[in-house]
Amino acid sequence: MPHSQTSAPRVGILGGRLARGASPWLLPTVATAALSLTRARKSGRWAAAAVPATALAAGMLWFFRDPEREIAQGRVISPADGVVQSIMPWKDGRTRVAIFMSPLNVHVNRAPLAGTVTSVEHVPGGFVPAFNKESENNERVVWHFDTELGDIEMVQIAGAVARRIVPYLPAGTKVEQGERIGLIRFGSRVDIYLPEGVEVAVEVGQATTAGVTRIDRD
Repeated sequence: MPHSQTSAPRVGILGGRLARGASPWLLPTVATAALSLTRARKSGRWAAAAVPATALAAGMLWFFRDPEREIAQGRVISPADGVVQSIMPWKDGRTRVAIFMSPLNVHVNRAPLAGTVTSVEHVPGGFVPAFNKESENNERVVWHFDTELGDIEMVQIAGAVARRIVPYLPAGTKVEQGERIGLIRFGSRVDIYLPEGVEVAVEVGQATTAGVTRIDRD
């Protein structure tokens, strides 16, 4: 599945693919680890610092991994790795599927359908844990896609740790289903609103994989 140049992943220093938008976190930790390892041979204090610094750098590389995916077939596919937290009928007839992303999940989100990005809106807010009901008022980025099913809304929600959402695409961009569209740093939540009449195929507690797990049912 082709991806636009703006959403292509970067190649990391260890040969793995890393998410765009990870540099502000990765560069300082990797640089600190490299410095401490270089000086560890000559200083016991640096040797002691090298262990946690290297562990932190390795953790960051893992957090910001961005693996390639074989994009699944289906009308609506999951925009996020995580676990289905809730499935809620909405007053306007739509159904909201909320997917909770833990710090161990891949944090890159993908387009649930092919279409055109009609709007990308940043909404300021709080930073309570994404699994908390009060996270409804958290910092977020609201996406709207013009698709074969009509308007599809997707919301990236920041959590207690994830205080930065990095959209990869501006309004007006045409996207393929499963294309990378943005990053949420660390744990967070992604909501997708299915149009009226579209039946949900997942259930609460089910694990999802971005670009792979089908959300709707024929």
